Amino acid sequence: MPTSASNPSGQPAGGAAPIQVKVCGLTRAGEAAACAELGAAAIGCVFYPKSPRCVTPVAARDIRRALPPQVACVGVFVDEPFECILAVAAETGITAVQLHGNEPPELVSRLQREGLFVIKALFADRQPGIELAPRYPAAAILAECGRGPLPGGNAQAWDWGRAAALGSRRPLILAGGLTPGNAAQALRAALPDALDVSSGVEAVPGRKDLAKVKHFIAAVADAGARRRIFP
Repeated sequence: MPTSASNPSGQPAGGAAPIQVKVCGLTRAGEAAACAELGAAAIGCVFYPKSPRCVTPVAARDIRRALPPQVACVGVFVDEPFECILAVAAETGITAVQLHGNEPPELVSRLQREGLFVIKALFADRQPGIELAPRYPAAAILAECGRGPLPGGNAQAWDWGRAAALGSRRPLILAGGLTPGNAAQALRAALPDALDVSSGVEAVPGRKDLAKVKHFIAAVADAGARRRIFP
């Protein structure tokens, strides 16, 4: 499991570890298992109907079951109500959720009281902005660009250094336009605890190019140690 949701201060119990990689937008159990074998610390399953990476709860349950126990399965939601998120978590068995819309801080608190590990996405170029991080009691903050037609996964690189200050208070996950070629640059700019990659390692939306996943994880592997977020 990820760091306990009862620890919203962001000080993970596991201490320092190599910077972790979350591969998001998986749609097939076999690809998810392969990403885990390559070294991914977490896999993301998207439950946003407008995304080409959207999966059903049944598919997400199969993905979760294909993962080894030390690899987290994170459900990604956009402006879904509390009851819907809980129902999907119960059906799939996921224990970590990522809120990637305009969700209020109160929803983060309610979900954490249910025992879920909550990641809140905040944005550099739209609201809720990264400057609002102190309002959110999430276990980790994900900093994203926010440009493009979808809440995430638009392959938009940005000034990652704008997120650097966020990591001083709690675990920071960096996303937005990441590729094997720029992962090291992003790490130097923002000093995050983890990177979240999706479109930058895809063959087509929803299908990962495992060679790109391997190269991305290799680019991150020697970047130093930060706080652990995922197992």
